[in-house]
Amino acid sequence: MLCSAPMAALITEPPVIERTDADRTPSEGSGAFRTVPHNIEAEKALLGAIFVNNRAYERISEFLRPEHFALAPHGRIFEACARLIERGQIADPITLKRLFEQDEILADIGGPAYLAELAVSAVTVINSSEYGRLIYDLHLKRELIGLGEDMVNRAFGGEIEERANQQIEVAEQRLYDLATTGNYEGGFVPFRQSVLKAIDMAERAHKREGQLAGVTTGLVDLDKILGGLHPSDLIILAGRPSMGKTALATNIAYNAAYSYARSKGEEGAVVGFFSLEMSSEQLAARILSEQTDISSDRMRKGELSNEEFERLVVASQMLHEIPIFIDDTPALTIAALRTRARRVKRQHGLGLIVIDYLQLLSGSGANRNDGRVQEVSEITRGLKTLAKELEVPVLALSQLSRQVEARENKRPQLADLRESGSIEQDADVVAFIFREEYYLEREEPIQRPDEKEDRFMEKRERWSQRLHEVRNIAEVIIAKQRHGPIGTVRLMFQGAYTRFGNLDRDHEPGR
Repeated sequence: MLCSAPMAALITEPPVIERTDADRTPSEGSGAFRTVPHNIEAEKALLGAIFVNNRAYERISEFLRPEHFALAPHGRIFEACARLIERGQIADPITLKRLFEQDEILADIGGPAYLAELAVSAVTVINSSEYGRLIYDLHLKRELIGLGEDMVNRAFGGEIEERANQQIEVAEQRLYDLATTGNYEGGFVPFRQSVLKAIDMAERAHKREGQLAGVTTGLVDLDKILGGLHPSDLIILAGRPSMGKTALATNIAYNAAYSYARSKGEEGAVVGFFSLEMSSEQLAARILSEQTDISSDRMRKGELSNEEFERLVVASQMLHEIPIFIDDTPALTIAALRTRARRVKRQHGLGLIVIDYLQLLSGSGANRNDGRVQEVSEITRGLKTLAKELEVPVLALSQLSRQVEARENKRPQLADLRESGSIEQDADVVAFIFREEYYLEREEPIQRPDEKEDRFMEKRERWSQRLHEVRNIAEVIIAKQRHGPIGTVRLMFQGAYTRFGNLDRDHEPGR
């Protein structure tokens, strides 16, 4: 069947875009045009293959959508085929004729008679997936052209409030969305392939001295219960203020980066640290304090001796090669965080992401209007997606609600997480940090006027003994772990140097 006149016009006069002066060669005139990427014949051949054998639809249904077709009527026909096939009905020119008898869009290219023409253009079922990929690839190229035009127009725009860096982040996010939406590379993988990956992971752990499959935290007991920080995992570290969340996260980040530098990439990880609460200088000062045994408070006040300052300079020179990248941009959105993490992954081989802290991130503008719970849900889903996409562990700090303070036993529980539903659900590991010393110091007994001296001294002695037992000890409570056991790990904590370390059980206070 010959193509109708309107259809011929559509095929011979495809969409065009005007070329800029930069695109033109010296010999070209000012009216040169370029055709937008498309392949009408491929679209006809695929639709014809679906008409001839509806199984062709199974091969492309996962990634191909009606909007991916360059010709709008072809998208309408594909959408109608999908509806019929997914209801268990047959999609062919006969069953579709009734649907399109009154359709004005299809009338422009020949009406129901055009459906029979498509059946004549059919390719085999085997080739349908290749034609589907071609159509999808051409759709991506058209979207890239549109994205590029938007970038140029926004860059030429005179909006004062929109900085160039913000435009770059928006463009990177749109490119990422375009690359991942409808990606036809996903789907099922054979179980054999998954088993081989699991064996490979176990083999790497077996060969390592620390017997770890994931990134080391540098803390022996914590590594033992977690097996390190695993790729694709979202780890939530939560605690009340002054418990040492940032200090522990900083220690883990440094230990992972130091291990990476020492082993020349065999162990540890390149670390990306998003510090939404503290500046990069404050974070660096904490690491310097930990490595030099010099109080960060004295560093800030300028109370250092010459010998201490020289020690600080030497330590800073040693830290130059540690692969930690700090982003201290405040009020970062989850979209901007993903964009920057992907950039570090591409440029430096990122292996661990640390976020201090989750509640300071913001979601998209749309979800902000739906309430904070929905916004936090979007953030935690985004962090879990980022962990899987980049195949790196994401360690995110989180605040706890004040209800902890109202209980006699102040050890945190899962229910204490702020907006706990989404955080607990999306996380692979939820850990709480708890220091009983912090609370005991604020519960020092005070003698009442009517209290006997000996009774008060007895009470004070018990308090002093208990304080001695928990001095410089912190607990990390593993309350949830998808891949392993839960439990409690005791660590040494030195507040003056913001340092966590392994607890020497032979010299543990109180023993």
